[in-house]
Amino acid sequence: MSVAGRDAGDVRAKGLSGNSVGLLGSAVIGISTVAPVYCLTSTLGPTVGQVGVQMPAVFLAGFLPMLLVAFAYRELNAALPDCGTSFTWTVRAFGPRIGWMCGWGLVIATIIVLSNLAGVATSFFYLLLGEITGNDAVAALDGNRIAHVGTCLAFIAVATAVSYRGMTATKGVQYALVGLQLAVLAVFVAMAIAKARSGDLPGSIDFSWTWLNPFGVESFSAFTAGLSLSIFMYWGWDACLTVNEETEGSAKTPGRAALVAMVVLVGSYLLTAVAAQMFSGVGEKGTGLGNPDTAGNVFAALADPVLGTALGVLLFVAVLASAAASLQTTFLPVARTVLAMSTYQALPPSFARVHPRFKSPGRATIAAGVATGVFYAVMSFLSENVLIDTVYALGLMICFYYSITAFACAWFFRHELRNSVRDACFKGVFPLMGGVLLAAVFCKTLYDMWDPAYGSGSAVAGVGSVFVIGVGLLLLGLVLMLLMQRRSPAFFRGEILTRSTPALVAED
Repeated sequence: MSVAGRDAGDVRAKGLSGNSVGLLGSAVIGISTVAPVYCLTSTLGPTVGQVGVQMPAVFLAGFLPMLLVAFAYRELNAALPDCGTSFTWTVRAFGPRIGWMCGWGLVIATIIVLSNLAGVATSFFYLLLGEITGNDAVAALDGNRIAHVGTCLAFIAVATAVSYRGMTATKGVQYALVGLQLAVLAVFVAMAIAKARSGDLPGSIDFSWTWLNPFGVESFSAFTAGLSLSIFMYWGWDACLTVNEETEGSAKTPGRAALVAMVVLVGSYLLTAVAAQMFSGVGEKGTGLGNPDTAGNVFAALADPVLGTALGVLLFVAVLASAAASLQTTFLPVARTVLAMSTYQALPPSFARVHPRFKSPGRATIAAGVATGVFYAVMSFLSENVLIDTVYALGLMICFYYSITAFACAWFFRHELRNSVRDACFKGVFPLMGGVLLAAVFCKTLYDMWDPAYGSGSAVAGVGSVFVIGVGLLLLGLVLMLLMQRRSPAFFRGEILTRSTPALVAED
């Protein structure tokens, strides 16, 4: 038996439905979780505000660390195809405590994203209704807190129900929603470039290859701020890996699907960024991408100018579809991570139950839905600033668990790095570079968060509230870990999920 095969033999079966997702389905899940249309409409403006015309270069720069980390995920999945992904792999590399915190980083980041996606889906739902009916009062319902939160909870409930019914229901919904998003983006890019090249638009600018030069950004601070936004835009591609136990060819297909998803995403982002910049320019007035009044929802401002009144509503539909699709698929990684942590006794055993008919982690999915609904409702009624700052703290969580996973890959395969140039690069050098880059962004973001001006501008005892929320959530995970250590000492003694490397397993 191969070394990797013996090591994978220590992974516990969890009762999920095997061979229910192929390469295309897995890649679609990864793209859907990222929510490309939503990310673009909410990030184009802020990124231009930081780096100007170098926006395409920053999108390309943000792709680099994610690609390097994707190589780490691919290699770890080939050796240990486990739905716990970052949690399981990090435990095997660094031990139970670092692994538990890595799993917590993934779980809490996903809960924050789920609540944010539900809020975005609700906002665009009312904007779309207002656009279709031509009634401003309907669109204004989004500003009614009770109506907004109630609709948001309804979206969360529907998404939870679809995920609860397993991969078959999930896959069917995603093909339609992802296909719609990419088709609308293609139409938008084609029409924006065509109109920009006509020369009839006062704000349009000609394309320049210098837009792809990251060294053209005026300051390092602006570059890191733009890079942080860019990294957020790629978050979620690893959802393909969390369904590895349900994928055909679980050792190789999920890793390939992740790379396919990354290529589709970076291509979509670059084309859309270039097209929007050519059409609108980077000015701070009108449809300019630097206009602070439209920065939070660029497509709402560009829908009619680019596509016309008849087709403009398609962009609203695409953003709503993007948020709704991502809301549904984002339940996959959190539910399966919780399932794995429970299976290995890192969380209470009740979450390890798999639905006998749907073959899905039913209880973990419901728990994630309830946690998301409660989190969003409490934050919404507590303070709008707190809700905003929680989203800003998301980048910290993403860099936290991605970088640990990348380092885990290099350490896990350390005895194989001299086997070949391929092993040295894909199992060592590339993951290590990705981990270092994300760790640097983590530290820089942590430093910037201390300033109350970061985020909504609110502070706690003179410290930025984004810093308080980000660090506070990580400390909450530490407290929960200490409580679980008393409840499940066997896991934390390394008796359930053993720490090892392929070479060490071969020697046992």
